[in-house]
Amino acid sequence: MSSQTANPAADARPSSLDALGNSYGSFNYRSYVLMSLTLVYTFNFIDRILISVVSVPIINEFQLSQFQFGLLSGIGFALFYTLLGIPIANLSEKVSRKLIIGVSVILWSFATVLCGYTVGFVTLLLARMLVGIGEAGCTPPANSMISDYYAPSARPTALGIYAMGVTAGGVLAQVFGGFILDFFSWRQAFIFIGAPGILLGIIFLLTVKEPPRGYSDPPGTAKMEKAGFKEAIAEIFSKRTFWVMSAGATIAAFAGYALVGLQPQHVVFTHEFTPAQTALMFMAPVGLAGTLGAFLGGYLTERATKRSETAATWVPGIAFLFCAPIYASAFLVGDSTMMLVLLMIASTLQYFYLGAQYNIAQAVVSLRVRATAIAILLFVVNLIGYGIGPPALGIVADTLSSNWIAASDYAGQITATCSLTDTSLTPDLIDACREARAYGVRWACVVATCLFAFAGLFFLLAGRSFVRDLFINQSSKPAQV
Repeated sequence: MSSQTANPAADARPSSLDALGNSYGSFNYRSYVLMSLTLVYTFNFIDRILISVVSVPIINEFQLSQFQFGLLSGIGFALFYTLLGIPIANLSEKVSRKLIIGVSVILWSFATVLCGYTVGFVTLLLARMLVGIGEAGCTPPANSMISDYYAPSARPTALGIYAMGVTAGGVLAQVFGGFILDFFSWRQAFIFIGAPGILLGIIFLLTVKEPPRGYSDPPGTAKMEKAGFKEAIAEIFSKRTFWVMSAGATIAAFAGYALVGLQPQHVVFTHEFTPAQTALMFMAPVGLAGTLGAFLGGYLTERATKRSETAATWVPGIAFLFCAPIYASAFLVGDSTMMLVLLMIASTLQYFYLGAQYNIAQAVVSLRVRATAIAILLFVVNLIGYGIGPPALGIVADTLSSNWIAASDYAGQITATCSLTDTSLTPDLIDACREARAYGVRWACVVATCLFAFAGLFFLLAGRSFVRDLFINQSSKPAQV
């Protein structure tokens, strides 16, 4: 077909559209939609991460091992979240994305409330699975909507702002969860924090518009019919950059999600703060630092892209290489103030990659499969990183705690699943339990942080094929005859 053939979608755009593409809607409304999506993503992570804030009370009440808690915070959530992500993303290529997002928010918020009514490990695991089912409908359609609201030149910053929901959700989970723990139980934390999300979902459905697909792409970008699932998979599999970057993002998630559950326990067991103090005095500031990192990563990438086309790969890659030793040092220092400073620096660097992973995943594929590309990325990252990371590092912590007990004078008197609130234990055994737990968690954290260096190497390797794989470059090449 001739390149001069009329394109109704392009003709409908403003005549002022330049070669770089144009954003959809007014600046104010576009900003409202971005803030709404970011707020939805923030609630997504509040409800997802809240379980780590109340980890110690849950572990003590149900007498869980680190592996069992890893199942609750890892694969228990991630299994259905991951498996449903791809079909939901494929559905969002064809039906209203705002409808998918709105209904999903209501479902996962209701499931979070249910967590507060569970009576043991199994019922809490089932409730966490339902949270995962609901949250599967958030990120793929949200990223697709942002790409239609914002032109390519503005997407790194827009996606960076959206990615701030990850760390902002973590911060708010710590603040609200810590505050509630001061006055109520962990059960009330789930109920009070989950309920507002139901209202958010309703407001989102009533106020956000569905943008035309592909509106903000450059006018020369090839317009294609919607891809079938097999076609989408074939296109994604042809992109080396996508898979190398996904390996780096998966390793980062493997370590990062394990640390989300282990860090608060390190502060409680090693430095002997209460769970509420840990959330408010340590985890909230660390989460704020991560939020800053998510924004800085997007901002610096956008600035650096003006000089280097591969900035989306090397900016987070270098940040990972620096954050690994800083993170490890934080878990080995004895002073709690120095630990906090090191954790904040490392957290800032760790989250440079959040916007970049979505930007890279969408940049190397055509607009017809963007949501599917994000779903594939999340499938790999969440199934391996989120699903396996927490229980795998939990096994490491349990093993090290058991080794500590076996080598101590308390062998046979306590186990790695001992509870600090067990009234049958003597004060000496409670102290020994705390030390055993602290030893296992501390070194599991160190192991996790070392993995960030490998994540950085994979992002740097992705830069070697990034320019070649860019869809916008390929679509501008003359057809081969």
